[in-house]
Amino acid sequence: MGAQQNKDYIFLVDDEPIQNEMLKDFLAEKFNFAIKTYDSGEGALKDIKLNPEIIVLDYHLNSHLPDAQDGIEVLKMLKAQLPETKIIMLSGQDKIEVAIESMKYGAFDYVIKGETAFSRMENIINYIGEISSMRAANRTYKQVIAGLCIAFALIVIASVSLVLKMR
Repeated sequence: MGAQQNKDYIFLVDDEPIQNEMLKDFLAEKFNFAIKTYDSGEGALKDIKLNPEIIVLDYHLNSHLPDAQDGIEVLKMLKAQLPETKIIMLSGQDKIEVAIESMKYGAFDYVIKGETAFSRMENIINYIGEISSMRAANRTYKQVIAGLCIAFALIVIASVSLVLKMR
């Protein structure tokens, strides 16, 4: 377990175990994430301390577990606790209203279950990785620019000081 403590996590939350395992196997071949699966949002919320980078969340989490909270309720709780985590809603619903509702509550993207869902998921996760890389590069550039500004300001101050001393 020690080797996975430094890994970034993907949580897969779906009450269909076969769907979870198939997606887990697919993503494990494509990405270097520690992948954890859950059959309910409540289970994923218990492991929230792992701070997953990405969560794939089923829209209908209460189809097999009637007492389980649905995907939108879990989405709201997850976004409240992990606002930076990218949550991808996964659903058999192809209604635009469902996708809009998911995005309204903070989903990064919405994927309809079907034959293209896994490749679409791969593309979204790659895109999330690109965004993370660009943000990290942006932070580095900002730090370099701030350092250069400070150095420039010190040079100007030293130059002005020398000119004043020469007078």
